[in-house]
Amino acid sequence: MDALEAWGKPGLDRGPMSISPLVQRSGLYVFVIAFACVYYLLNAPLLLGHYDLGWHLAAGDLIRERGHVPLQDPWSFTHGDKQWYNLSWLWDVIASVVFQYTGFGGLVVFVVACGAIIVGYLASTGLRSGASTTAVCIAVFTASLLYPTFSTAPNIYLAASPNMATMLFCVIFYAECLKRTRWFLLPVMMVLWTNLHGGFLLGFPIIGAFAAVALLRRDWVDVRTYSLAGIGCLLAILINPLGWHVYDGVAATLGHFVQANITEWQSYSENMVMPGSIPGMVYIVMFVWLELRDRASCPVPLEARLLSWLFLLLGFYQFRYMSLFIVFSTVPLALHIDRLLPKRLNETRIQRALLAAGLIAACALPLTFMHVKPALGLPQMLSEQDALYLQTHFPHARLLNHWNVGGILIFRTRGAVPVFVDGRAATAYPDSLLRDYFKLPEREIDEAAWDAVLEKYRIDTVLWVKAHQQLRRFLVDKRGWKEAYAGASQSIYVKP
Repeated sequence: MDALEAWGKPGLDRGPMSISPLVQRSGLYVFVIAFACVYYLLNAPLLLGHYDLGWHLAAGDLIRERGHVPLQDPWSFTHGDKQWYNLSWLWDVIASVVFQYTGFGGLVVFVVACGAIIVGYLASTGLRSGASTTAVCIAVFTASLLYPTFSTAPNIYLAASPNMATMLFCVIFYAECLKRTRWFLLPVMMVLWTNLHGGFLLGFPIIGAFAAVALLRRDWVDVRTYSLAGIGCLLAILINPLGWHVYDGVAATLGHFVQANITEWQSYSENMVMPGSIPGMVYIVMFVWLELRDRASCPVPLEARLLSWLFLLLGFYQFRYMSLFIVFSTVPLALHIDRLLPKRLNETRIQRALLAAGLIAACALPLTFMHVKPALGLPQMLSEQDALYLQTHFPHARLLNHWNVGGILIFRTRGAVPVFVDGRAATAYPDSLLRDYFKLPEREIDEAAWDAVLEKYRIDTVLWVKAHQQLRRFLVDKRGWKEAYAGASQSIYVKP
């Protein structure tokens, strides 16, 4: 007899009455969380692949060493009098502590734990909406696979970066607003969110959607509830080292011209990778089809539907919002799927099956972690050997580096080799410098732009992608520079 079948026999249901409710509550959660965590661990090297992780760790170390958040950049020679708005200082400190005591493995566990919370919250909201266990399992499991967007690295929204905090708090705000019972906790969480990532402004569209629907329904109790939550969150934003100047830091990012050169701010079409983007496209088509097909007959909460469509449209405009569409659409999708499933499914047996499968996946977590642990580390686009060569041979160089290696160079040298630019963009560098830089990283060399930058900033050393043959021909063959070093991914060119 099959073990699962034996477990489901009536004769075996005579144990303590507390077991069955426990199984009914835990089976779904154990399954989706365990399998999602295994999936995330299998992609652990990608979780550390964010180009800015290096400077975030260095910033955390710097804040802990000085005991305050620096307002001037200590690592570049091009910042001028620009103030550094570190909107993620608390995340940097937390990551610094985790990294100091547990290394890259601890960072991965930290990220995966946040992913588990996100999946758990999505499962809870799906069940509270009235969808069946099977429907919620399908919707949440699909969302947990898709929203990290592993196919478009480094635009990963479950990664060792402050973006992860925004994903986590968006889901928590969404779930708590749907529950309508713990709204008073939102301002407290906003204090954390404000100090973890500049994406805290996304909390207001979430609260605003619920307030707007309550106003439309003339539900004055909910209008009052969400209005108080919004006012509390607005005041909570001021509890940070920058005070109200935190808005200046956000303004240096939102709507800035530099967004056109950062892939996560570009459109969905510009971030599509084939065939990796096909599952996400199928998900979008399925959601739209089900929404249009059952728009009147399916009891989807209007707030969930509104947020799903809002962030779907925003996701087409800027890719970074597509992950939020996926998590917000989990509840509508679960309710749509529920209408397509047979009505006489045995919920208890399904929960037991999910619990059994989830426990097996949970047992595989340690083995999965040990399997991927040797591959954990910063992106190898700039190795320790590359950084050591720079630090040894060109400690006083006026270095022009590629944007993508700036954060890693900061981590490896801590300012011993000052950088030209890195991913902090307009929160740390003048607009004039950024305009000059973004004329350079093109496949075809703009010789006039390169000459102007080399002369204006008195550049005598260039650290650039080794595979950029056009740059090599320009610097070495036309300008008489020397390729002093060639690593696995980077080359160092020196002015004669």
